[in-house]
Amino acid sequence: MNSSIARRFRPGLWPTLVVLALLPALVSLGFWQLGRAEEKRQLLTLDAQHRLAEPVTSTQLASLDAPAFRRVLLRGQFDADHSLILDNRQRDGHVGVELLQPFHDQASGLWLLVNRGWLPWQDRRTSPHFDTPAQVLNLEAWVYVPPGATYQLSADPINQPWPRLVTALAPGKLWAELGREGYDHELRLMPGPATYQLGWPVVALGPEQHIGYAVQWFAMSLTLAGLYLYFGFHNKKEKRHGRGHESTRAV
Repeated sequence: MNSSIARRFRPGLWPTLVVLALLPALVSLGFWQLGRAEEKRQLLTLDAQHRLAEPVTSTQLASLDAPAFRRVLLRGQFDADHSLILDNRQRDGHVGVELLQPFHDQASGLWLLVNRGWLPWQDRRTSPHFDTPAQVLNLEAWVYVPPGATYQLSADPINQPWPRLVTALAPGKLWAELGREGYDHELRLMPGPATYQLGWPVVALGPEQHIGYAVQWFAMSLTLAGLYLYFGFHNKKEKRHGRGHESTRAV
């Protein structure tokens, strides 16, 4: 900015401080949304690759470096005595929960926390109704690895009666409480026996939605910068006109 433009540009102290505080934050939010869009693209690509790949056996599960979305073949039995009811799960506008139960895999000897799907739960005065197969089952599931830490207002209580209502999952803590050797990630069932309503989305928000949010943040940044420049020059003109009127009245 040369000296003549600098003399004409007088935005004022407070507008300058506001812009210096807000503009970097708005731009950062825009780039953060672009980063989230790229993360979601990578997750969708990984899901597509692993869904097409042959399922692994349960004995290979613990050695997988990138287990997310990998399909796994299981054979074993559910533990009906230690069910988890994952709260606050809506489907198509209906209130419900997801049912997760320990599953003892015969081939690997591991305990696995298997998500059997979604159940409606309209009346909270009664427990959600479900049943548990007692026989040995051959199942196919896929590994769900959450993309980030789950936010909770407060930790779920431990040592509560079963079935236990929870707002987040921590398989490692469950195995420690039960004194079992178990797998650290949730497994979600594929269509087959012992399932309720399935159909989990790979990502809650698609890449295009994050890009849309990024565009909004960048648009707000440009609007703020444009208003700052406009009023900076406009303010200088108003002051000059005001001085002209004062000199005219003095004459």
